[in-house]
Amino acid sequence: MFKRVLGSGLEVSAVGLGCMGLSQAYGPAVDRQDGLALIRGAVDRGVTLFDTAQVYGPFANEELVGEALAPVRDQVVIATKFGFSFDGIRSTGLDSRPERIRATVDDSLRRLRVDHVDLLYQHRVDPDVPIEEVAGTVRELIAAGKVGHFGLSEAGVDVIRRAHAVQPVTALQSEYSLWWREPEQQILPTLVELGIGFVPFSPLGRGFLTGAITSATAFGDGDMRGSLPRFTEQARAANQALVDLLATIAARKGATNAQIALAWLLAQHPSIVPIPGTTKIHRLAENVAAVDVELTRDDLAEIAAAAGQVEIHGERYTAEMQRWINR
Repeated sequence: MFKRVLGSGLEVSAVGLGCMGLSQAYGPAVDRQDGLALIRGAVDRGVTLFDTAQVYGPFANEELVGEALAPVRDQVVIATKFGFSFDGIRSTGLDSRPERIRATVDDSLRRLRVDHVDLLYQHRVDPDVPIEEVAGTVRELIAAGKVGHFGLSEAGVDVIRRAHAVQPVTALQSEYSLWWREPEQQILPTLVELGIGFVPFSPLGRGFLTGAITSATAFGDGDMRGSLPRFTEQARAANQALVDLLATIAARKGATNAQIALAWLLAQHPSIVPIPGTTKIHRLAENVAAVDVELTRDDLAEIAAAAGQVEIHGERYTAEMQRWINR
């Protein structure tokens, strides 16, 4: 597996593993043994960046990741996130108060079976807590040896700059793929300017770009895609044009849709490290192999030109979810 560097010195595999789907969002949580096998299978294939969060489950995902990676702790980079309050087993909203950050980081260390978190993200910006206080608290945790690097998730340019001035930000995690290119407008140029790495989540469009989802797909209970505007039957039919574009390039390259989508992301900048998630070993192997797919300048120009002609239908979140995010 090729390596890339996030920020000023956090070396990770060029493709990481997003672990959320093992515990929630796309249906029932996987069997524990299957989850352990998938994470350890990723290690065997050279993946070194593993992404989790307190809210995934909640808590169950951190425990699964911690158990799976305990035997190889010194070989991997574990990223987790803070930023929510909890009512026993459920999230009750955003909370990035300094005292809350310190307490929940200690909880994460216990669940992950580690003495420090390699990369700690603020999961969502808390409008009630100045980002300078958040960054200062993480800076103290870094000084105490509990955290290695500071990250932000879904933050805007102003927040990124203000946080970075207090404690250097190593990575931003936000959605980015061929069907969500909004970060190219302001976010990516800012990250390049400041030397901050970019960790795209949902780099395969929550599975849509793989071609495995069609207008006829029925989503099961617990699968968030069933409630998202971009995944209505009509939107999926309209968005098929982007999948067809990837299929054309993939056939010529002897690759899969997923590999072309990931290779395109990797080609956008050397500091980009996508974290596709999966519950299947064969999909894991497919995603990891994307690092071997070489897209020429002509390929990239063709993709850019063709994708620019495809109008993506449907918002990525419901109006209620988007209002919550915009806070």
